[in-house]
Amino acid sequence: MMAFPATQAIWLAVALTVAGGCTGILAGLFGVGGGTVVVPVLYEVFKLYGVPEDTLMPLCIGTSLAVIVPTSISSFLGHYRKGAVDMTVLQRWLLPISIGVLLGVFTSSFAKPSLFKEVFIVVCLLLAVRLFTNKEKWRLSEHLPGRTAMASYGLLIGSSASLMGIGGGLVGNVVLTLYSFPIHSAVATASGIGLIVSIPGALGYVVSGWGQPGLPPLSAGYVSIIGFALLTPLSLLTVRHGVKLAHRMSKREMELALATYLLLISLRFAVTI
Repeated sequence: MMAFPATQAIWLAVALTVAGGCTGILAGLFGVGGGTVVVPVLYEVFKLYGVPEDTLMPLCIGTSLAVIVPTSISSFLGHYRKGAVDMTVLQRWLLPISIGVLLGVFTSSFAKPSLFKEVFIVVCLLLAVRLFTNKEKWRLSEHLPGRTAMASYGLLIGSSASLMGIGGGLVGNVVLTLYSFPIHSAVATASGIGLIVSIPGALGYVVSGWGQPGLPPLSAGYVSIIGFALLTPLSLLTVRHGVKLAHRMSKREMELALATYLLLISLRFAVTI
């Protein structure tokens, strides 16, 4: 492994701490896992540490999903206590999302997620424009689709999330909003999606990476225990503030905040294609 100066180690530790705090805020505010923040930070950390290229991304994604587990639990419970979570949607998505996650983990070693990223970017940009311009007519339907369509969305959410190291809440948020789901309820329900994605996803990366060469010390498969330990505490401290902020904001404020986040995330993914 490659050693790097103490100053770089300090800055990377600070970056991990800040990323953990951002993860908690995002999880509470938008119902997302925060993987879009965590993965690029972990990428720089593990790259400087000398992790081989073929191990680098799976390690980042697996560690990100592990961090999302406790954060999603805290976010979900916070929104659930406020009565904003639609449990019917989560029940319909439980099985297809779980299957999608496992499919994504299975194919992660040889599949290129660029197609998922491209579709993700297009959909997020369209939704961001709709939210920015307040175009209520930009929706697929006034009601959620039937079981087959919902199952298909669940497979897409699960597979794309496990391939990109995100909690799936953002994609779920996009789907629900396009079907005229109230923004506060969409955010709250999306927090439960992160929980469905992260548990089987993290376990899958532990199993698929077990015994792989090139992993840093204290790794359980493709999950870095050190990365998990540094990122998780602050994310758990900040998630409740994100939940409180979400329920204090008006519908329009939430729309503008979510649109800004979607735009930034789209740009972030665009530079990695």
